[in-house]
Amino acid sequence: MSPRVAVVTGGGSGIGLAIGRRLAADGNAVAFFDRDGASAKAAAEQITADGGSAIGVQVDVTDRAGIHAGIDEVKTRLGAPQILVNSAGKTVAGPTLEVTPDLWELVHAINLTGTFDCCQAVIPHMIEAGWGRIVNISSSSTHGGVAQMAAYVSSKSAVNGLTKVLALEFAKYGITVNAIPPGFIDTPMMRDHESQGLISVEQQIERTPVGRAGTPEDIAAACSFLASDEAGYITGQLVGVNGGRNT
Repeated sequence: MSPRVAVVTGGGSGIGLAIGRRLAADGNAVAFFDRDGASAKAAAEQITADGGSAIGVQVDVTDRAGIHAGIDEVKTRLGAPQILVNSAGKTVAGPTLEVTPDLWELVHAINLTGTFDCCQAVIPHMIEAGWGRIVNISSSSTHGGVAQMAAYVSSKSAVNGLTKVLALEFAKYGITVNAIPPGFIDTPMMRDHESQGLISVEQQIERTPVGRAGTPEDIAAACSFLASDEAGYITGQLVGVNGGRNT
């Protein structure tokens, strides 16, 4: 695989961090976008300390102007991006009748509109290059729904639909667009939900055929392939990484 420039949103922690590290290990220059600028820069510093090429940029995906400014910085410091991984996301849980308009808008602004805005900012560079890879991190909750997660599930379901639209529209430019809906993944967010009593890790593992929780590195491995030259005939797909739970 030829080295390319990759942008990973939500790259300061969890799944996004693992993806950025894997793409860097594949030889790509990586820009870590995160609203926590310190974590983004720390991720990049680890890559550069290991001999790779990376930068950390403070970007809030609900800020369209900030996204475009971030992409401009990437182009100046690393080159035009040809790989985009939309991993920034927000999970909320609670009774549907208690979801406020502000909360609904926030979840969709991060999960859906932020994904769309990042795609709009990067796709022109991919068209110019005649090559591009977009991987959207959605959620396995979109397969069957989850009670009391109306805003989250609806926003991630829309990401799946957006993925298919973009795949059809931009395939002629050498751009592929796929989504990974992760299953039960051991992340800081998941551990936070456990501490709040929202989930039982043991029960989730029992429901998973392979008998363990997934890791961010499991998602990163799939993302690495979808971002490669070898995956050029795969587009518009939802590639489940879920231990057999949603097949």
